[in-house]
Amino acid sequence: MSLLYDTFDSPIGALTVAGDSQGIHHILFENNRYDAKGREHWQRDAHALRDARGQLLEYLRGERVRFDLPLAPHGTPFQLRVWKALADIPFGQTWSYVALARHIDHPTASRAVGAANGRNPLPIVLPCHRVIGSSGALTGFGGGLETKAALLRLETRRDALFA
Repeated sequence: MSLLYDTFDSPIGALTVAGDSQGIHHILFENNRYDAKGREHWQRDAHALRDARGQLLEYLRGERVRFDLPLAPHGTPFQLRVWKALADIPFGQTWSYVALARHIDHPTASRAVGAANGRNPLPIVLPCHRVIGSSGALTGFGGGLETKAALLRLETRRDALFA
């Protein structure tokens, strides 16, 4: 798949955004657990992805709580359902994998939900960082646990300032 992409510096390290006329397909951290396939065919075009870059940087500066971007993730029907549900987790809050499984009407599928969450191609925008273990522990995150903790702190501070 030939996508347009941009890579830029951010407060949490370099981010890469890739998309096409249908929407954003990928947001990648510097050190991703899973890499996007076909990157050798991508073409750099910062101008085409300026809205995504701008909104991500606004969020990371604490100036944005919602994203308004066309999204075009590719996955199984179950993955797509989980990823769509991530957008229902309110800014500044966390849900457990069990809560997310219940939210999509699959209360016994917390492991499958966790696997789908781990494959989320649009982290931050579809906020998989807001999903934590039932004990409250931070669990795996494609951008690393330090990045997950930083994103949660950013949202908590922002939420506390405007409560």
